[in-house]
Formats: sequence, C-alpha cells, structure tokens
Amino acid sequence: MITLKKYAAIDIGSNAMRLLVTNIVEQKGQPPQFNKSSLVRVPIRLGQDAFTVGEISDENIQRMVDAMKAFSLLMKVHKVEKYKACATSAMREAYNGTDIVSLIKKKTDIKIDIIDGRKEAAIISSSDLKQFINSDKTYLYVDVGGGSTEFSIFSEGKIVTSKSFKNGTVRLLNNMVSEIVWVEIEKWIKNAVAPYEEITIIGSGGNINKLFKLSEKHQSKPLSYVYLNAQFQKLSTMTYEQRITELGLNPDRADVIIPATRIYLNAMKWSGARQMYVPKIGLSDGIVKAMYFGKL
Repeated sequence: MITLKKYAAIDIGSNAMRLLVTNIVEQKGQPPQFNKSSLVRVPIRLGQDAFTVGEISDENIQRMVDAMKAFSLLMKVHKVEKYKACATSAMREAYNGTDIVSLIKKKTDIKIDIIDGRKEAAIISSSDLKQFINSDKTYLYVDVGGGSTEFSIFSEGKIVTSKSFKNGTVRLLNNMVSEIVWVEIEKWIKNAVAPYEEITIIGSGGNINKLFKLSEKHQSKPLSYVYLNAQFQKLSTMTYEQRITELGLNPDRADVIIPATRIYLNAMKWSGARQMYVPKIGLSDGIVKAMYFGKL
C-alpha cells in the first residue's frame, strides 16, 4: 500500500526562477521516495537590478508577477497540496524586496519567504546528499548562485560549518566583487579544511550542472580539476555567440558560466580537492525535503 503526496517548491534566484513539483511516495517500512514530476525555469535576472541599481525594475516586477501567476496555475493543475516559495540574495538586497513580496501575495496569493545565506545553505544541504556523502569522507559543498556562493563542510555525514559570501555570477559579470571578498573566501576555505587530510568537493548550481552535462560523464563520476580548468580555458576563448551556437547554451547561461567556473576552480585550488561530484540537486529539492520533514 502506497500513499502519494504532491509538494512544490519555488526558488526565486538572482539569475532565474524555478518551480519544482515533486511526487512523494510513502510506503510502510520504507523511506519516502521523492520523484521529480515537473521543473519549470524562467530566465528572470533579478540580480542585474538588485546588485547594480539596488532595486528590482518595474519590468522585472511585472515579469515576476506573471511568472508567479503561471506557477500558481501549474500548481493547481498538478493538484499540489503544499508549497513553499523562497527568495535569495537578489530579493534580500533589493530595497523594494519586501514591497514585491506584498504585491505578489496580493496579485497571486503566493507567499514568498526571503531567506538569508545561512538558511539557504542549510536547506540545500538537507536535500538528498546521502548517495554522495560517505560518512568516512570530508566534503566541501559549493553552491554558486547569481548573487552569493554558499560553502559548507560535511564531515562524518554531518554539516560542520557553513558560510555565505557575496560572490556570485551576476555580481562577477558586473565587476562587483572586490579582491577582498576573494581573499576572505580563500582564508575561510583554507581554515575550514585545515583539520582534514583529504577533501572532495560537491558542486551545485545551474552552471556546474551544465558543465557536467557537457562532460557526458555518468552521474556517479566526478569532474577533475584538470578537466574543469580545460573547460574554463575553452569557454574563455569562445565568444558569447559561439557559446550559444556551438555548445547549445541558453542566452542567460552563456555569460554566467565563465564566472561560475572561476569560483569552482578557486574552491578546488584552495581546498586542495582534486575531484568534484555534481549531484542533480538544488535549493528547490532542499525546500521540498525540508517541508516534508518539518524543518521549514
């Protein structure tokens, strides 16, 4: 006898917005199964406004309202029984962020929670990392977003420490990350990994998923530092148009993929990690699991 539940998560990031609908299968004496039913991504780059001008533009507010109306209808069609919408660094920093939250609640009846970097790291890491995290190994979990990057250390299967830095792909594209931030990240990583002999990186975020897809490797196989560096050099020599036409990248992926790769490479270099695993998970997966297990 099985029970089916339908949960949804909305992730309002700095580079895009996503709606994930998940089927949760419950069976007596078995752990619950989380099966992805639908994932919709819309390329609304809120970070471009938030990090440069300090507020979300009227055009993007309207696009957000439209996206939320669409998400609301999709959840209705899917018969979603429970949902959570979380917004990250772009909405955190836009001074009209809370006004937009009120407007969207009024126009679409969707309630948005603006979460901080620490909570974001905790939610992401509550997503299903068990198949990647051996309890006898130590991992540095790196989640690169448009506005911030979250770093977490896992040892003996548990999260030891985590920190969020204002260094993300949309910020880097706009030359808004000072050398001081890079120095802080280097210092934090080196201190965090110091007690451990060997570190493996787990990479998450849309860009590393795309790079992994381009590698055509099996999901259980890691990417090496050498491979990632070669990809970085290759991408850097291509024009924006070539990255779209030759690699089939989306227009809103083709520019941010280079700064993202730079963050992952530095994380590998500073932690001494030679390999990076790339599970297919993100904030939206974490939101669904955190909701289900009553952590959100």
